[in-house]
Formats: sequence, structure tokens, C-alpha cells
Amino acid sequence: MTSLPVQPIIRALAALGIVVAFHCPALAGEDATIKAFAAWQGSGQLFATGPKELTFVGALSGTIYVETEKGPLESGKLVCPAMVRINAEDGSQVGTGRCTITAKDGAQVFGDVSCTGIRLIGCDGQFTLTGGTQRFEGISGGGPVTLRSEFGEVAAISDASVRQESGGIIFWPALHYTIP
Repeated sequence: MTSLPVQPIIRALAALGIVVAFHCPALAGEDATIKAFAAWQGSGQLFATGPKELTFVGALSGTIYVETEKGPLESGKLVCPAMVRINAEDGSQVGTGRCTITAKDGAQVFGDVSCTGIRLIGCDGQFTLTGGTQRFEGISGGGPVTLRSEFGEVAAISDASVRQESGGIIFWPALHYTIP
């Protein structure tokens, strides 16, 4: 029986989750760096995809907060479909995802996340802003991202797959963005 935590999967998904749903209206010509985080919940399926490999496919969602001088400020909602490949022997993982952040006014920011790490420790990588709508149209930038998750043991995968649910946090210590 192979037993793996859900943490790597969720980390990758969370990395997809972006911190760009800013707390105030974007301004033309804006160029800034922010710190942000999101608490998330995720679910998906875990599949045996090789003799010693598992693949998680799922999505995470949560609320994004941008750090301000007066503390974290709720800035939008995050949804990130993601995929994480896990080495069942050494616990190494590689994750990718695509995220949509929707601000309270409906403006959206899109981004790609990729990370590598070790289960039970975390998944570190890059978050790249790929575009936006309304006040975020033309947004570009990115920065480092870290995903952490609650981890749960996974029962042995029998014939097909195992449903997984978890939660965690994704954070951007220095997310740089430019709005033309």
C-alpha cells in the first residue's frame, strides 16, 4: 500500500492561486510590488500514473489578502485548477496550475504557477501574471510563490483513483506587477 499526503498536490494548486486581486483600484501606469496570501480549500483525484508515480488533478479556491500597513485586507477570490506529479519513493513533487483571481468589483487577474518541492515540506516556485480584465487589462509581472497544505495520508490507490480534499495557504512574498 502506498500512502502519500495530499500536501504536494494542494501546494501546486495553491501556487496557481494569485495574489493580484489588489485591494484598491488599479491605476494606468501602476508599477508595484505587494505581499499577499490566500487560505484555500482544495479537492481532486489522485491517480497512479507510473510504477512509482502518482498524479493529482484538482482545484483549489479561497480568499486572497494583500498585506497593508494596517494588516491584511481581503482583496478577492482565487480559483486554481492544478496538477501535481509525485514521486512515491522520495516524496519529490512538481506542480503546475492556472489561476483566476476575481476582485470584489468583478475585475480579474490571470496567472500561471509552477513549483517543485518535497511532500510534508512545501512547494516553492514562480507565479507569472498572464493578463487581466477591466482595470487589470494588460497586467504583467510575477514573483516567487510558496504553497503549503494540511496533509493527510492517502490510502493505497487500487484500481483507478482516490478522492482527496485538503486546505492550506499560498503566499507571495514579493509579487511585482505592472499595469500599462
